[in-house]
Amino acid sequence: MTDIRNAARQTMRITALLAGLLGTFALAGCAGPETPAHIPSDGAGPQTGNPNKAATDPAAPKSVWQDDQPRPAPRIVHAGAPLQCVPYARRHVNISLRGAAWTWWSAAEGRYDRGRQPQVGSVLVLKRRGRSLGHIAVVTRINGPREIIVDHANWLNRGRIHLGTPVRDVSRNNDWSAVRVWHTPGKTWGRSAYPAYGFIYPGVGES
Repeated sequence: MTDIRNAARQTMRITALLAGLLGTFALAGCAGPETPAHIPSDGAGPQTGNPNKAATDPAAPKSVWQDDQPRPAPRIVHAGAPLQCVPYARRHVNISLRGAAWTWWSAAEGRYDRGRQPQVGSVLVLKRRGRSLGHIAVVTRINGPREIIVDHANWLNRGRIHLGTPVRDVSRNNDWSAVRVWHTPGKTWGRSAYPAYGFIYPGVGES
């Protein structure tokens, strides 16, 4: 009986240890958690509908598109199971890279074109910082020289999918080396400026 109890206790300790390790890995998988810079008093978020209409919220992303295409509203959806940013990107772009998000930039060298300016269908790569293993996001729209829309997963470290997320270039030289990400729950820009490598473009090419 004593041996059975000891074995049970050992199993419980191992289970708790594994749970802790998995929790740490999930936290380190992507660039979040993010915190909002401020909450607009009217609760307004990015504008939808005609992008040429004036925004009612001065903090909301502005589009310079000269067309009538509706801007996607930022939203968060549940995946069937918690999803990391890397497998999400692999499902949506023709880039056959693996490994932690921040390693994609060096792994793409000699295999895919890379650059400092966004293209629809390219992958934005954020650098590793602290416990974060970096982050990647798929560019779905370009609103202007300093604003894009991305789809990505696990941004707030809950394994969810974030769709229609605005990202703003806040670098001094407009080279996308530092970005801020729209905080969808808070309906405002996130507080942090994240260092970025740049963009990986689908298709084979030289770096």
